[in-house]
Amino acid sequence: MGSLDSDFSAGSFLSDKSGKVFVAGHLGLVGSAVHRRLASLGFTDIVVKSRAELDLTRQAAVEEFFSSEKPRYVIVAAAKVGGIHANSTYPADFIACNLQIQTNIIDAALKCGSVKKLLFLGSSCIYPKMAPQPIPESALLSGPLEPTNEWYAVAKIAGIKMCQAYRLQHGLDAISAMPTNLYGPRDNFHPENSHVLPALIRRFHEAKVNDAKEVVVWGTGSPLREFLHVDDLADAVVFLMDRYSGLEHVNVGSGSEVTIKELAELVKEVVGFQGELVWDKTKPDGTPRKLMDSSRLASMGWTPKIPLREGLIETYKWYVENVVKKQ
Repeated sequence: MGSLDSDFSAGSFLSDKSGKVFVAGHLGLVGSAVHRRLASLGFTDIVVKSRAELDLTRQAAVEEFFSSEKPRYVIVAAAKVGGIHANSTYPADFIACNLQIQTNIIDAALKCGSVKKLLFLGSSCIYPKMAPQPIPESALLSGPLEPTNEWYAVAKIAGIKMCQAYRLQHGLDAISAMPTNLYGPRDNFHPENSHVLPALIRRFHEAKVNDAKEVVVWGTGSPLREFLHVDDLADAVVFLMDRYSGLEHVNVGSGSEVTIKELAELVKEVVGFQGELVWDKTKPDGTPRKLMDSSRLASMGWTPKIPLREGLIETYKWYVENVVKKQ
């Protein structure tokens, strides 16, 4: 399943830098990183559209765009995303918008006749709540999902299955990549619905600015988590577009774990907060361990390059320059 198909020669994406590439979702965390990576590699025909220019939830608009632009390559990084609160408040939006976006793009990619390859990006939340650790690709659909974000997860699972079905029935070279927890420039630092790493950056920065004595973090700090810099993901996306053409989805992780305690201490150091870090052990810890098994991708020859400390320093700098200074 993971082998290259006979009609796709390895290395053909990177040797076709004049080929038109449509990056859907280019303003988001992942899409912006993919856009940067393609530009740095010398791709000369990258097509991007803002939501105002092209509403991906509208089938007719997407079909018209594909028939007029005729892209050769498509990277689907567009999605409606949010934290636990957003998922539980707007479940209809999370399942409907994501199903619409990916269905419209994948179907239009087939119909327009010009698309040579498509890559669909998912999320590690597609896996069952009680999946084995590290989580292999084979864990998909082996048990119940985490209820707090099942609407988003079901849509993403449908995207994987749609890529597989369009490959099997129509011969569309559609592949799927499932990244682990991501961080980096353009992350969401919103105080209510950001993920753990940007939330820690924001809290330590605000504590530093306000000369706070301490920062309180929920739990014991013992849970293990995996983080991947979004520029490493962008590199993996290009690698898979160039080298992989199989039916199965591929996990993309860093392969290294850090405790929440180690993470908080590292963020504290990077931000330069001089106060105390206090753990509120009356609050829940969440899942004890969440790690993706990325051995399939590693066996193809890809490894991440950005160490966590280095990535955090860069992300904090971006936060100060692009979030703090614009408030």
